[in-house]
Amino acid sequence: MTADWIKTLPQAAQDFLEGRRLDEVECIISDLPGIARGKAVPASKFARQTYFHLPDSIFYQTITGDWGEAAGDEGFIERDMILKPDMSTATAAPWTGDWTLQVIHDAYDRKNNPIPYSPRNVLKRVVDLYHEKGWKPVVAPEMEFFLVARNLDPAKAIKPMMGRSGRPAAARQAYSMTAVDEFGPVIDDIYDFAEAQGFEIDGITQEGGAGQLEINLRHGNPVKLADEVFYFKRLIREAALRHDCYATFMAKPIAEEPGSAMHIHHSVLDVETGKNIFSGPQGGETDAFFHFIAGMQTHLPSAIAVIAPYVNSYRRYVRDHAAPINLEWGRDNRTTGIRVPLSGPESRRVENRLAGMDCNPYLGIAASLACGYLGLLEEERPDKQFKGDAYEGEEDIPREMGAALDIFDASEKLHEVLGPEFARVYSIVKRTEYEEFLQVISPWEREHLLLNV
Repeated sequence: MTADWIKTLPQAAQDFLEGRRLDEVECIISDLPGIARGKAVPASKFARQTYFHLPDSIFYQTITGDWGEAAGDEGFIERDMILKPDMSTATAAPWTGDWTLQVIHDAYDRKNNPIPYSPRNVLKRVVDLYHEKGWKPVVAPEMEFFLVARNLDPAKAIKPMMGRSGRPAAARQAYSMTAVDEFGPVIDDIYDFAEAQGFEIDGITQEGGAGQLEINLRHGNPVKLADEVFYFKRLIREAALRHDCYATFMAKPIAEEPGSAMHIHHSVLDVETGKNIFSGPQGGETDAFFHFIAGMQTHLPSAIAVIAPYVNSYRRYVRDHAAPINLEWGRDNRTTGIRVPLSGPESRRVENRLAGMDCNPYLGIAASLACGYLGLLEEERPDKQFKGDAYEGEEDIPREMGAALDIFDASEKLHEVLGPEFARVYSIVKRTEYEEFLQVISPWEREHLLLNV
């Protein structure tokens, strides 16, 4: 890098460092679950390096730290990858004790080919497929999460955090400003951290669960937005820890409360004209709009294993409990899995309400865009628009991880979009994880089966 490389950083990072001496750079990359992996290096060393190495085995690791047998024919030799920084992602780590930057890296092999099962590369692959067709995908994610009391014993149920009033956070207070005020100190730190990192929050609202909040982000480039969600998860966790509570992105952390989703809004622009291909010259809905919805209805079942990646994810899909149970589509209808929000022609979009907040943001957005992309290619029509309460309809999504993986494994079309090698590795790692879960005896089994069967 050049001697004045700091002057080339994004403006927010330059502002953060103004009048200060940079101490450290965290070189990070997302693994399959979305955990930041990497190395922290002194700023002086980072200025001299153009890449660093990590073993490819970080992508074979389960959420428990075990390993899937996904290394391929050569065996588990932990070959080094070449990780190159994307300096456009350089941003502050404002919670640290010294002056630290984070930089997201991309993974390549020795021949400079992108590692196909690196989540950021998977999303880039899908975006490139859109670009090859003359389309520019645009997304806007919504992030739901819970602020909960510290929990040091996994055997104990998760409880809502203690609010500013000294009372536990209350449920069923959706959109209440008083409820938001209960978490005021945590939210203040979230805003401060986001500002230091150069992120624009579109709004924070109280959701229906006890201690459940939602942050909306402005629409934009899918890779950039996935980077922000990746960063935000860490940011929010750090803000919560400052106030003696945890932030959790589990899909269903509290049994009696609604789950946490990462709703994804999609639109597609024509690269040449910049116009939304979902709207015609007179502002009406186009064939492409309906094809995109049809792709969602046809291919989302195959993608559920990616957008609902853990056994806990399927506890969120409960009838009449704020999460969809089928693939119906409707206009301004929050009971459907695929919703068309109120909007003008320029901002006409399709919302996927099935993705959980526990999914890797790169993979969740990639899988969702892949379904719409296949719909645009196949040019099918969706089912008739659903009117009324979609919870009264039949369930048509898998209800547990094993079934979801079976459907994922059978979908060659989805594999071709996301990448066959990614699909192979992902399935092996997730099946290993599922088998780990099946070895655990739950409190329910001990309570009801120990002396009764």
